[in-house]
Amino acid sequence: MRAHWPEYLSEAAGLAAFMFIACVLGTLLGHPASPVVHVIPSAFARRTLMGLAIGLTAVALIYSPWGRRSGAHFNPATTLTFWRLGKVADADAAAYAIAQTIGGLTGVAVAGLVVGPALGHPAVRYVTTLPGSAGAVIAFVAEIAITFLFMTVVLRISNTASLERFTGVVAGALVTLYITVEAPLSGMSMNPARSLASAVPAGTWDALWIYIVAPPAGMLIAAELYARRRGAQTVYCAKLNHGQAGPCIFRCRHAELLGR
Repeated sequence: MRAHWPEYLSEAAGLAAFMFIACVLGTLLGHPASPVVHVIPSAFARRTLMGLAIGLTAVALIYSPWGRRSGAHFNPATTLTFWRLGKVADADAAAYAIAQTIGGLTGVAVAGLVVGPALGHPAVRYVTTLPGSAGAVIAFVAEIAITFLFMTVVLRISNTASLERFTGVVAGALVTLYITVEAPLSGMSMNPARSLASAVPAGTWDALWIYIVAPPAGMLIAAELYARRRGAQTVYCAKLNHGQAGPCIFRCRHAELLGR
């Protein structure tokens, strides 16, 4: 674990940056005093802009030096899934989850210092993920569905030699689509560390269990089906963006993928 601290730090920094940007954008596009809200009164239009911005943020982080170094999980559910598939060592999986949680909390805390009280306004609420008007059950099912589809697509793309370099782009596109279309149902989390990072300063705990349980469940179901249909041995690495150079701390067979 001492040798892998750059990967752990990259995971923490990546989710911190993601949460900081999400908080700033959430305030800009959601606070009633924001000029953007007056210029663009449509909630759907603002949600579309949020989806595009966050999707591009995800793509940028996946292809950033941080993402190339750590594999760009930035999500305990993603790390757990690759651990289940035998690509991540026990100690690294635990360290990744801790780093991601710390990173998410740090990103929201820094955003609070920069944005100020506006981030805690009821219309923003630290960009907390909460069930929509359809209720908690629908939110739970929706989170399982979107994480299942996300991981299914990531596993297929990242383990196809001709497509693997586009994994980050496809992941970002799904994030954009989910925020635009699915967010009214569950708030669109897909990430326990992301939801926890918002819930702590907001003091919102009632529905947090949804975002702790559903994303790992959806991704693990996707991994199980993938392993049964194609075999766990066809998962070549745990990185969403591997690249051609640099260290890899996972049980990596990326060179074999390229050879195929």
